[in-house]
Amino acid sequence: MSKRVGFIGLGNQGKPIAAHLAPAGFDTVVYDIDETAMAEVVAGGASASASPREVGERADWVGLCVPEDAHVLAVSLGEQGLVAGMREGGVILIHSTVLPETAEAVAEAAAAKKIAVLDACVTGGAARAANRELTYLVGGDPETVERVKPYFEATTDIPHIHAGPLGSGAKLKLCINLITYIQWAAAYESMALARAIGLPQEILEEAGRSNGQITDLMLSYLTSQKLPQDARESEPFQKLMRGHMKIAEKDLAWALELARKSEVALPVGSLVSQSMARLYGVEDKARR
Repeated sequence: MSKRVGFIGLGNQGKPIAAHLAPAGFDTVVYDIDETAMAEVVAGGASASASPREVGERADWVGLCVPEDAHVLAVSLGEQGLVAGMREGGVILIHSTVLPETAEAVAEAAAAKKIAVLDACVTGGAARAANRELTYLVGGDPETVERVKPYFEATTDIPHIHAGPLGSGAKLKLCINLITYIQWAAAYESMALARAIGLPQEILEEAGRSNGQITDLMLSYLTSQKLPQDARESEPFQKLMRGHMKIAEKDLAWALELARKSEVALPVGSLVSQSMARLYGVEDKARR
């Protein structure tokens, strides 16, 4: 009998992860408020559900990939939540970028039913998710991590990283995201200066790659800036970038909150957190 696996949250990152589960042989059930997204994953062999609770009733392991902490709590807790439907011995894998306390809150509620929780945050983006190149940053009980290893192996070819006890995956993900956004800011400002003083962007990239200063991540960002201006100003592009911007602002806010609690100053991270509209090309005067 195949392992029963569920997935909640079929957005930019979640949908390509979930799409790997049924083809890997798992009996897969999915849920999202977007019925179109559900239909796409169902077409690949999964089945749809009507609520998070129903996912819990029909699955032993469930991945969550929803945008924010409030969403993680909403789909996990309450009468129609995931925990209410799951059986003893189940495992919840939180893929969202959240505060450690959010994973701990879900774990506390799940413990009463002997359901395990891992903060299995993902890094790599949608394209890498589709290509099975995601990295899982995992916090939680080592035996539980080992037990759900087939889930990781079904969705990525990159070995997972066990960061430590519950909450460690979330902490590591926030540190990694801080690196990402600071690199983007450095790439953006060097590009802006080069353009302003008449240097072609390609020359900047060639020089930065030659001496190792421009990383693969920075080059990917710089490449994204070559889209024609009219396309960047179009409503579909602005809507997409605004969604990414809001998630980035949330991620950096959580990193700064962790820093304050840990009595660590992050002056560069603080400045970068105020630059997301500029970095994503969002036309928002209030944020520029």
